[in-house]
Amino acid sequence: MEKGLDFDSLKEFLDREAARINSVDFIAHDPVQFPRRFSALRDIEIVSLLSATIAWGNRKMICNNCQKMLDLMENDPAAWVDEEAYEDLPDELNLHRTFFARNFKYMLRGLKRIYDKHDSLNDFAVAHHVGDSDEPSWRLVELMQGEMAEANGGNFDSRCLPTNLNNTALKRINMALRWLVRDDGIVDMGVWNAIKPSQLFIPLDVHVGNTARALGMITRRANDKKTVLELTSLLRQFRPSDPVIYDYALFGVGVAGV
Repeated sequence: MEKGLDFDSLKEFLDREAARINSVDFIAHDPVQFPRRFSALRDIEIVSLLSATIAWGNRKMICNNCQKMLDLMENDPAAWVDEEAYEDLPDELNLHRTFFARNFKYMLRGLKRIYDKHDSLNDFAVAHHVGDSDEPSWRLVELMQGEMAEANGGNFDSRCLPTNLNNTALKRINMALRWLVRDDGIVDMGVWNAIKPSQLFIPLDVHVGNTARALGMITRRANDKKTVLELTSLLRQFRPSDPVIYDYALFGVGVAGV
């Protein structure tokens, strides 16, 4: 940790802000609201991945476009994927900024392939011992990339999953995993057991990175994998069992401009 608040003062500040922002009021303005509408695990997983995948840019637009995807899936995601109904969509249908139906279909073909072999994506992660990895979210993406490529003629689509795994911060998948794995019963859903909360990594976006730098927690300017590892390592010193609770503090303070 670089020059800034001392360890105890920083922890006190982050604990206070995390407790303030990690509340039911957070849900209505965040994409996490969409997977929370469902109770079946496959539905939750599909909507979590899709909502996180388009979670860049204006939050209101993100939420509007998450709703657009749910409407396309007739609010029955798992059945819609199982029936391969996505194949009827025109490739050029725009869903969110530079994310089109061709990307949507690519991702759902890959999930269909996984669900043909496993009851859930969680079971897929368990079967491949993702929780035994030092970097489980990157390992999960590597495995999912293989399945998605197999389902799409050997092609990769970086709009769906990053392909530069040595460098990417993996922000969107780390956010989806926060929703699926953390289990404090407030915002995040805690429906997975393939990975423990202690193994999660901070979803590093512009707000989180800028806040962490302003607080002297990191100095690197790049929002990349190395910075994620460095920042998460520090957060684990504050709360080893649940380091990404501090995503609420760093993101919330950053968005609010405190």
